[in-house]
Amino acid sequence: MANERKTEIIVRSHFEQFKEIVHIEEQLSDNPKIDKLLKTASKKGSGKGKPEFLITFSGNSDLIIVVECKAEITRHESSTKDKFSEYAVDGALLYASYLSKEFDVLAIGVSGQTKQQLNVSHFLQLKNERKAVSIFGSKLLSGNDYLDGYLKSPEKLRQDYNILLEFTKQLNDTLHSYKILESQRSLLISCVLIALENKAFKTAYPLFGSTNEKDTADEKGKKVENAAKELANYLVDTVSNELKNANIKSDRLDNLNIQFGFIRTDTSLSTKKDVLKNLIKDIDDNINSFIKTHKYCDVLGQLYVEFLRYANSDKGLGIVLTPPHITELFSDLAQVNKNSIVYDNCAGTGGFLISAMKKMIADAEGDQAKIKEIKKNQLFGVEYQAHIFALAVSNMYIHQDGKTNILNGSCFDEDIIQEIKTKKPTVGFLNPPYKGDKKKDVDELEFVLNNLECLVDGGTGIAIVPMQSALAQTGKVYEIKKKLLENHTLEAVLSMPNELFTNSKVNVVSCVMIFTAHKPHPKNKETYFGYYKDDGFVKRKIQGRTDVYGKWENIKDKWVNYYLNRKQEPGFSANKVVAAYDEWCAEAYMETDYSKLTQNDFLKTIKEYILFNELFLKDE
Repeated sequence: MANERKTEIIVRSHFEQFKEIVHIEEQLSDNPKIDKLLKTASKKGSGKGKPEFLITFSGNSDLIIVVECKAEITRHESSTKDKFSEYAVDGALLYASYLSKEFDVLAIGVSGQTKQQLNVSHFLQLKNERKAVSIFGSKLLSGNDYLDGYLKSPEKLRQDYNILLEFTKQLNDTLHSYKILESQRSLLISCVLIALENKAFKTAYPLFGSTNEKDTADEKGKKVENAAKELANYLVDTVSNELKNANIKSDRLDNLNIQFGFIRTDTSLSTKKDVLKNLIKDIDDNINSFIKTHKYCDVLGQLYVEFLRYANSDKGLGIVLTPPHITELFSDLAQVNKNSIVYDNCAGTGGFLISAMKKMIADAEGDQAKIKEIKKNQLFGVEYQAHIFALAVSNMYIHQDGKTNILNGSCFDEDIIQEIKTKKPTVGFLNPPYKGDKKKDVDELEFVLNNLECLVDGGTGIAIVPMQSALAQTGKVYEIKKKLLENHTLEAVLSMPNELFTNSKVNVVSCVMIFTAHKPHPKNKETYFGYYKDDGFVKRKIQGRTDVYGKWENIKDKWVNYYLNRKQEPGFSANKVVAAYDEWCAEAYMETDYSKLTQNDFLKTIKEYILFNELFLKDE
């Protein structure tokens, strides 16, 4: 005979192993907030909800685990998930929908009366989100595994990242009120983040300006008066010593000291009481904690983009930082692994290198010697802009190494080209500076040629460039296209979302080009063209373009799968033999998928045609 108590005993015994970090309650909670949320959460539609188990963590008050049990495995989960009193998963999800108004909730449905037959399902529903997503596997995990998996989940990353962006806006307003230049704001943050890696600094900075009862009034006044200046100097000195100890060459170190030097003299940071100290605390609490939880994310790059959204200072320089989901996509398209050697000749803040590092370290599977080798000898970059070079070095530093392999200079410098070639990079990534109206500006495809030149034979080079580079059929760009095909193989061109760079305040339609280095393009070689216009991101006022609905992971899987296997699909992808004079874009070669056309598409086209006639053909 089925006995649900047996299931409950198994679950209780499992979680009791982790009592040092979890608190287990059954049916009712002493927490008044939890108790209130369950007041109307009955599985039968009226009255109070009484889950089998409510589990909270001593070190994290944001997460609750709610567990529902059923003896029979046939009562594990219904197809509709709305038979709350009859099925374990359904009931757990019901409670999660109530508790998620105030907490992040891990809903666990458990069925079976022995450990051998136990069936377990996990769903994560974050605070104020309507949807619960499947997570983990089909076994009960340790308390630490649950907490770590929750903190590092894509859903939690998205939630925390949105919170970080909200903080960034507040921080930007604060820095603006202190008259700190937009171009210096990211440098200040990067300087603070490096200093916080130093334990002595992290312990000492809150004490600056502190007084004690034995101090005279004059002594107290002097301590407060000098504290800001002393802290500013201590901050920059700490960073300089940290970078020096990281074996950064003297010329690069001098450059970095110059970039961070403004902190010593800035009126607000070096003279006003507690301004710098409070900024350091805010950065530690909000940005540093995010970095420690979500490793290998180009936070400095994204902060730089956010600050640029409120300024126009770098727009004219063609600086367009690559969104993190695209830097991640590049590593998947190139099939980066623990043995890859990656080079970015337009490194920016290091986004491509950090995404590659993340994938390479995951492939190392905990081999610490290999991970050290990856960080020390397998990631290389060149950045021309001095202040962005400082951000790149800082970014690599806070991700523990790789910083000594970022060069400050022109990627076209022959000495730099030869130095990079000695490293034998197997993968090249780049998002080149986008040229303005000046004819003297270097063309984007010249940067692509430069990157490919540095790769080993057969290496993979991937670049994101303006679509107009792919469409050119005359002039200088056409000649560069010819040169590319004479020396390298064009494997694919992927049309990117039209508003991909909205967060960088740049309206450029782009595409991704993928090459095999030093293998001339075969005459009858088919190139893969993908119409990768929908990445699932939408625009939001505070966050800019963001993955609000969590669609990106599935979309990315399809994009990578179709490219690797050269799959063709009407309206999405095609394979085509092309030459330099052809248009390199999916739009020119795809078949139309008529099955997706609707009456609304027809009406929209008619309206656009009528509007066109009214505006442009009226007088003819």
